Amino acid sequence: MHMVIEPKMLYFGSAVVLITTRNETGTANVAPMSSAWWLGQSCMLGMSSQSQTVQNLLREKECVLNLPSVDMVPAIERLTLLTGRNPVPEKKAARGYQFEADKLGVADLSSLPSEVVRAPRVKECPVQMEARLVKLHPMEEPSSLVAMEVYIEKVHIQPGLLMDGHPNYIDPAKWKPLIMNFCQYFGLGEQLSDSRLAPVFGPPKRAGQSETC
Repeated sequence: MHMVIEPKMLYFGSAVVLITTRNETGTANVAPMSSAWWLGQSCMLGMSSQSQTVQNLLREKECVLNLPSVDMVPAIERLTLLTGRNPVPEKKAARGYQFEADKLGVADLSSLPSEVVRAPRVKECPVQMEARLVKLHPMEEPSSLVAMEVYIEKVHIQPGLLMDGHPNYIDPAKWKPLIMNFCQYFGLGEQLSDSRLAPVFGPPKRAGQSETC
C-alpha cells in the first residue's frame, strides 16, 4: 500500500560535489552541492542564482567539479553555511549563512592549477573535472533556482581508483563517492550484483567478474 505525501524536498540521493570557481578578484571560491547529474560528457547543476558560485559561473563560463570521498565530510561541514557573496543575500542570512573570503583555507583544503580552465582544482578530492558552462536554464517561478548545463573538458583522477590494466576505466569497487541522501551523508554499500547495462557502455570486467558484466 502506498500513500500520497508532500515531502519538503526530493533529495533521494546524489553525489556531493565541491564546485570551484573564480571570483572577480581572481581568488578561488569553493561550494558544496549535491543537485548534480551526468549524461554523456555533460553535467546539470542545480543551485540558487543568489550564490557566489552561480554568479562566478555566469561571468567566467567555467568551473571545476571536484568529487569528495567519504572521508572528506569534516571539510565539507566546515564549508556549510558559508558564502562568498558579500553582503550575504537576505534569504541566505536568514538561514544562518556567513561571508567567508577564504573558504578553501577554512575547510583546510588546498588547490591545484587546472589545465584548460582558470578555476582551480581541489587537491584532496580523488576526482576533478574541468568544465565549461554551456547554458543556464531557469527553474520554477518565483524560486531563485537555476539549472546550469556544463560540458566536461578534462577529467583528473587518482590512479588508485582505476581498473588494473585499464587506464581509462574507473573501478566502481574502488571509488567510494560521498552521497547526500535527504540532507544526510551516506557512502555506498557493497555491490549487490552485476548489471546487464554494463556491456552497453563497454567497461572491461574485473578479475572474478561474470561475463554478463
